[in-house]
Amino acid sequence: MMDRLNIVQKTVVAIILAGLAMIVIIPLLFFLTVSFSNATEMSQFPKNLFPSTTVTVYVEPEEDGAYELFYDYGDGNGYTSVITTSSADKLENHFNRQYGITIDGEELLADFEQTRTDGPMEFSYKKDMLYNFKQFFKIIPNAGAALKNSIIVSLLTILISLTFGSMAGYAMARFHFKGREQINVALLIVRMFPTVGISIPMAMLLIRMGLFDTMLGLALLYSVPNIALTSWITSSIFIGINKELEEASLVFGGNRFNTFMRITLPLAFPAMAASSMYSFQTAWNDTISALILTSENQTLALVVYKAIGTTSSGIQYAAAGSIVLIIPALVFTFIIRKYIGQMWGGVEL
Repeated sequence: MMDRLNIVQKTVVAIILAGLAMIVIIPLLFFLTVSFSNATEMSQFPKNLFPSTTVTVYVEPEEDGAYELFYDYGDGNGYTSVITTSSADKLENHFNRQYGITIDGEELLADFEQTRTDGPMEFSYKKDMLYNFKQFFKIIPNAGAALKNSIIVSLLTILISLTFGSMAGYAMARFHFKGREQINVALLIVRMFPTVGISIPMAMLLIRMGLFDTMLGLALLYSVPNIALTSWITSSIFIGINKELEEASLVFGGNRFNTFMRITLPLAFPAMAASSMYSFQTAWNDTISALILTSENQTLALVVYKAIGTTSSGIQYAAAGSIVLIIPALVFTFIIRKYIGQMWGGVEL
């Protein structure tokens, strides 16, 4: 009876987990498909789950030297006329914008010349799978500079948060002083405040300091809640590190700073890695605070947000920009995942 009950429980859990996985994976897969789809594929209904890698057109020659192009939209109506022209520039522009195919117009005319002797025929061309990504940085203003700004502000946020947060965490773990518990609670309260909640008063301070619309000013804002979080995470790790190691270093001539940098900090590195992940995510994904505190020097998340909100056509370009935004976060998380695992497993000395 117990074996049957266990089997039923495991089956139910497996079904629930599979359902949750599908809820997450299918929209993400569809979103990824959009970023690799051309304008013609975006007009198809229902939308294919996977993007095509090639585009096939049917070409008929006209008596005036032009060519009529037909495309099958997959709606069951067969080939539909899309353009009639003899201009190499128009053909090149059509293939670029509609099909995501980067090919010279004169080359297309040379291919279509076969139809004047062999009759109407189909032509297949390979898509430029990175066309939407190239177009995103080409047509979205300052997208390249925004990517650079996001990298800079994320690194500054990590540096500021880890520097001050780790020192605060060490002080909380190693020293007993009046008001320590109150400071701990205060740090937690600071973390509870949404970043956007302090953006406007922070903007006034940054204007007076001459740091408005700068990456350093934006990093200072992001660091406010992350310093508190870092101090909480690191203090719990510092408490678990044996004090005798630090005392031995002091006995053999080391000072407090050298002991902290060479012995204590390396042992607390998993906590630092976890804190850096939170700091990175805060700075990399924020849009509202960046909207308030920047005007010219925008971040990539803000640029993508504006592209999605203002693009009525070419949503595939905004989707490509979103993928560009996602990739660094995934890479960063992948790099530090083992250190986070060490933190959850405890500090072994």
